Amino acid sequence: MARLTRLSPANIPQHIIQRGNNRQVCFANEQDYEAYISWLKGYAKKYQVEVHAWVLMTNHVHLLCTPKQDNAISQMMQSLGRCYVRYFNKAYQRTGTLWEGRFKACLVEEEAYLLRLYQYIELNPVRAGMVVQPADYYWSSYQINALGKGSALCTPHSLYLSLGNKTADRQLNYQDLFNNCLTEGHLEQIRRTINKGIVLGNERFCAEVAALTGRRLATGKCGRPVGWRKEIERS
Repeated sequence: MARLTRLSPANIPQHIIQRGNNRQVCFANEQDYEAYISWLKGYAKKYQVEVHAWVLMTNHVHLLCTPKQDNAISQMMQSLGRCYVRYFNKAYQRTGTLWEGRFKACLVEEEAYLLRLYQYIELNPVRAGMVVQPADYYWSSYQINALGKGSALCTPHSLYLSLGNKTADRQLNYQDLFNNCLTEGHLEQIRRTINKGIVLGNERFCAEVAALTGRRLATGKCGRPVGWRKEIERS
């Protein structure tokens, strides 16, 4: 059965995850992380994708992006993936696949879920027990969004900018978001939508996306994990 074409309309944020095949390591040293970030920056610019938040874990990647043209996410991720696999295979004298199939992605309703996804992504190293505070992890966007570290990759989303009129105020208010931990329900909801490739949003947002794309989104009560009892893939 043919796979459905990805939903990737312009100007709607997307949560993206790409894993190593069989959970294998994708980043073995600092040079690997730097290479991936460099290509991500280049292809985001080439294909007009704004990158708001990210984290590079040892065996997977999370991104929060807004494409400025249709299908730009797929173009960016395909080009990035090919370049990085060639680099990785050459560096470690290996052959074959690195990634676990296609990357996964879901469209995100801005008002209710975008800032929550910033938290989810940047707290990955904390949940994994790698660091105590998100600021302690170098390969994420937290130091940029919360502490003002310079970045040619990060493009602030308008909701992030609305956290304060001044840069210092925005950063403090952003840090305060992380004092309110994501609930287990929030985590399950985010994991469910990214793993199934469905929309993260309320029913109104799902209807708007369906009207825009011409595709019926049969996801039940969109954006709500009511009755969700299946074993979900942790990230």
